[in-house]
Amino acid sequence: MPEATSAPSSARGFVRAEGARSRAVIGDSEFDRDTAVTRREPGVYTVDLSAGWTIINAVNGGYLLAVLGRALADTLPHPDPFTVTAHYLTASQPGPAVVRTETVRTGRTLSTGQASLFQYDDEGNEIERIRVLASYGDLATLPDDVRTTATPPAIPPLERCYGPDDAPAPVPGSSAIADRLLLKLDPDTLGWALGAPSGRGEMRAWFGLADGRDADPLSLLLAVDALPPTAFEIGLKGWVPTVELTVHVRHRPAPGPLRVAITTRNLAGGFLEEDAEVWDSEDRLVAQSRQLARVRLG
Repeated sequence: MPEATSAPSSARGFVRAEGARSRAVIGDSEFDRDTAVTRREPGVYTVDLSAGWTIINAVNGGYLLAVLGRALADTLPHPDPFTVTAHYLTASQPGPAVVRTETVRTGRTLSTGQASLFQYDDEGNEIERIRVLASYGDLATLPDDVRTTATPPAIPPLERCYGPDDAPAPVPGSSAIADRLLLKLDPDTLGWALGAPSGRGEMRAWFGLADGRDADPLSLLLAVDALPPTAFEIGLKGWVPTVELTVHVRHRPAPGPLRVAITTRNLAGGFLEEDAEVWDSEDRLVAQSRQLARVRLG
């Protein structure tokens, strides 16, 4: 890989590459089908967790958050997730699952609900995999006033970034989720792939869905948890399981690719935090997140 150089963010290469083939649309895409839930009775949904969103054998946490987010959107009177906090209790596996939701409170501008996803072990015992508390509203009704010191990440143009086919797999074995994403990583955060991690807890990338579907508030729940862990650039190997993840959705994203920047400032006691920002093609900060994750030292 060539040495990374500073360049203004550009989406033009992404648009050209995607425009040459048929694009999926919101509501009719692989992501929509794989996060679809079926209401069996009020507050009870079934879902078949797709193996296409796994890392080795475990289902990706952002994909799971989108599944529960879709169930809550059906339960609550407001359409869009504003804040979602998830605690990951046990590793989810591909296959059947049950989601149970409960309305906690409804108001004029926000409604709050909780949801849990359950699977069954070999003896038929129910196991809770993930529990979520979330507040929903309507992003279309928010005022346009923005006062911020945040700035979009400086990521080189897409044609100068690198995807999963350009580097060794970060985790031995299969990573099916890579086939569902259009992920192009900033070369400045790819030292780990060359055996020379920078020591900085940073990861930056262009992000989209491989079938060309544009982002919406639910897919932002996936975007914050789809990049390789910042732990790789700190010099650690192996996967980094999420303990808790909170996402704030700030704006409905414009069509086009997203830019995701994730940083870690502190690894201590075998745990680290990852702070993520997601920016859309109009340079708007559309989502933020923080997660606590466990690392396997040694």
